[in-house]
Amino acid sequence: MAQLPIAAGIGPHPQLPPPNPTLIPTVIIAPAKGWSENGKPVAAPGMTVNAFADRLDHPRWLYVLPNGDVLVAETNAPPKPEDGKGIKGWLMKRVMNQAGASVASANRITLLRDADGDGDGDGVAETRSVFINGLNSPFGMALIGNDFYVANSDAGVRFHYIEGEIRVTQPGTKILDLPAGPINHHWTKNLLASRDGSRLYVTGR
Repeated sequence: MAQLPIAAGIGPHPQLPPPNPTLIPTVIIAPAKGWSENGKPVAAPGMTVNAFADRLDHPRWLYVLPNGDVLVAETNAPPKPEDGKGIKGWLMKRVMNQAGASVASANRITLLRDADGDGDGDGVAETRSVFINGLNSPFGMALIGNDFYVANSDAGVRFHYIEGEIRVTQPGTKILDLPAGPINHHWTKNLLASRDGSRLYVTGR
């Protein structure tokens, strides 16, 4: 339970409650839950909300291409053979299951395209295609010129991109290894290109 009022944690000198060591940590799970039937989030005045796409397999990250196509990393953690041992491992599996994060990784990037109208579209993706398949827990994405980069959980990979294509047909090239391992808690690796495209930054551990 909170020990201080909300105002105590605001401002240049916030107050912090003293540590409270416990044998069993407090874990409160926010379950993954979709919209109710015929329901949707309440939008700000003058705005509307649409379901752009549904029935995706554990979507974790989005990337919008210059032509407006939306790429979705459908992904989850890679296998962790050394991470399920003992009581701690058993409890972690139960927690991950409650959070909806115990499903196998789809290991793909899906392209969604709103093909209606004059470029603005209607807010619903009519085209859905597997853009790249057979990845390894992909997360971050970045486009520099005709080079499309993907951060797998263990490596950065480059693919040749052709504007407007709905599927990458050429195999990718590994450009570097990324920190991984049999446990690999920090498996979500992200990518960010510099403004001039001369550098590519990759998160690691």
